Amino acid sequence: MEIKTISTDVLIIGSGGAGSRAAIEVDDAGLKAIIVSKGLSFRSGCTGMAEGGYNAVFKTVDKEDSIEAHFKDTLKGGSYLNDEKLVDILVNESPKRLIDLENYGALFDRQESGEIDQRPFGGQTYRRTCYQGDRTGAELLNALKEEIIKRDIECIEEVMITSLITDGDEVIGATGLDLKDSSLIYFKAKSTILASGGAGQLYPVTSNTFQKNGDGFAIAFRAGAKLVDMEQIQFHPTGMIAPESKKGVLVTEAVRAEGGKLINKDGERFMSKYAPEKMELATRDVVARSIYQEIIEGRGTEKGGVYLDISHLDDDYIDEKLETMVLQFENVGVDIKHGPIEVAPTAHHFMGGLKINPDGSSSLKNLFGAGEVCGGVHGANRLGGNALADTQVFGKIAGESASKAAKDSKLKTNEKMVEKEASRIENLIKKGSIKPKEFKNRIKNLMWEKVAIVRDEKTLNEALSELLEMQKELENLDVNDKKQYNADLVTALEVINMVEICILTVKSAILRRESRGAHFRSDFPETLDEWKQSIIFSENKIEFEAR
Repeated sequence: MEIKTISTDVLIIGSGGAGSRAAIEVDDAGLKAIIVSKGLSFRSGCTGMAEGGYNAVFKTVDKEDSIEAHFKDTLKGGSYLNDEKLVDILVNESPKRLIDLENYGALFDRQESGEIDQRPFGGQTYRRTCYQGDRTGAELLNALKEEIIKRDIECIEEVMITSLITDGDEVIGATGLDLKDSSLIYFKAKSTILASGGAGQLYPVTSNTFQKNGDGFAIAFRAGAKLVDMEQIQFHPTGMIAPESKKGVLVTEAVRAEGGKLINKDGERFMSKYAPEKMELATRDVVARSIYQEIIEGRGTEKGGVYLDISHLDDDYIDEKLETMVLQFENVGVDIKHGPIEVAPTAHHFMGGLKINPDGSSSLKNLFGAGEVCGGVHGANRLGGNALADTQVFGKIAGESASKAAKDSKLKTNEKMVEKEASRIENLIKKGSIKPKEFKNRIKNLMWEKVAIVRDEKTLNEALSELLEMQKELENLDVNDKKQYNADLVTALEVINMVEICILTVKSAILRRESRGAHFRSDFPETLDEWKQSIIFSENKIEFEAR
């Protein structure tokens, strides 16, 4: 297998909001950053798909808002499983980072007074979500992209990072499969930032891009890093359910924020039963479970969803505030201005992930993290609008910390480990009895059936047994020998990662014998004080950390 070597001060894995913001910070420190993307640069992550907004306390609409209120809302939304130090940083820094974005050229909606506009989002006491119509993520990412191009920061696309290279407990780089020619690239780096996003593709119905299979979690875990709260997976309440090609595509929370009503097939606005005060703007875990309950109790639509209706709003208002949604549904022949749309929950956001410290560092020397690949910030349930803020706040911090570490480090090499990784990948290319794509679909369907919105001991144990058997079956993958864009090889590498991450997720879900946030156990429906602790996995042990 051909092995190329590329050296840099700081390697950044992922070109979404977190990775891009980190790269700018590394450049500010006068160091060389390289951003590596599994897909196309700036287009293979989820930041650009985020629609609703960015949470920051500016008090431009509700003067009573405060940093303390944002802090309390985030902890309450996260069922108090959040790392309070990380939350404190998030709420204090997010307004400054939004101003950075405006300096990079991002435009946020304004009131007539010229002050930034803010809308309500689920789980918030006051209106603090800043937005650009219903395409906030795209606006944010475009500004970051322009800044990166202006600074001439190197971006390498269509390279799947397959492992972190270590020297003892220090990360000294990574290996990546170049999808264009199936060669291996050895990235030598003084420090590394993991900003690879989540793992929505563990499920068949997801809002995530198809690259999000949990690669970042897997490579960090195999390198010896700690992962936290892996059972906490958010299902966004409202994803498209038809046509099949659009299943899972996000229907932004902004639709509910602007007055959208959830209605069952009997015409009942059912959130009054589940969250009479907050109604459609209850936290996402509550709304998703409420929709799920309506569907399984027979009050869902024929297609297996519920209705979301904004037709009572003025047409011009809908066009102004929800332009993307209007076009998204127009493309499939649905007019959201004059009739209800059908929605159902979709796998959306991992609250768990790489365990980080307030400076973005992980349990491994010279490995830092930012964005959705990290756990701790959002606890057991993320508030809408906090993810975009998270990417900018911790992207900057990870960039700063990785730069300091790089200045104190030298480039090291571990050729033996690189060669071992090359052999592992080469050995996947062989005749077998199982097609990687079929295997991937089996994993997704298993997770949807047994490890989704409502869980219990019996089905979780069944899922674990099946996954352990599937791990043995990985030996029988059928991978053809092709150099350019070898989809079989990429999928084989993905399913190896997916099975590993699914096993950790299921083990963590079995251990947490309570319901908290997005983790709902029908056999343990109560939230228990003794379980106000995080579950931490590393290669050698399981730990518990009180919150």
